[in-house]
Amino acid sequence: MDDPTRANQESPPPEYFDGFDDVPFHRYLGLRLAERRPDHARLRLTIGDETPTGIGGSVNGGVIATMIDMAVIPAVFTGIREGTQPAGTADLQVTYLRQAHGAWIEAEATVIKRGRQLCVVEVSVTNDSGTLCARGRVLYALRAI
Repeated sequence: MDDPTRANQESPPPEYFDGFDDVPFHRYLGLRLAERRPDHARLRLTIGDETPTGIGGSVNGGVIATMIDMAVIPAVFTGIREGTQPAGTADLQVTYLRQAHGAWIEAEATVIKRGRQLCVVEVSVTNDSGTLCARGRVLYALRAI
């Protein structure tokens, strides 16, 4: 199906991310889009009383995995090719290096390879003092439209 009108409807326009911070799940977590440019995105999670915690009061590992997965979306979508549309996360790997403590943590995603069907994205999660807390690698699937 080579309808360019459909491709434009399927690929998010730049203003798609204007409401990113207002998504109820993002607000619950305290997550916001801090930076977005081609093949790159940075999310910041402000740690508060409602932030799910893990051992020693650190940010819960599931929250960190969610941040990694969510940071990939704006990084991939900023360079999505016409004629393709997002198909979702195909694989998510997380390596927890140390507990995440501080006033906030950030997940910085960089697309390292953009293929026809998969994007490979690396994500680093750091705390407010710049300490690396986790690393992620995500394969994000694309499909032709």
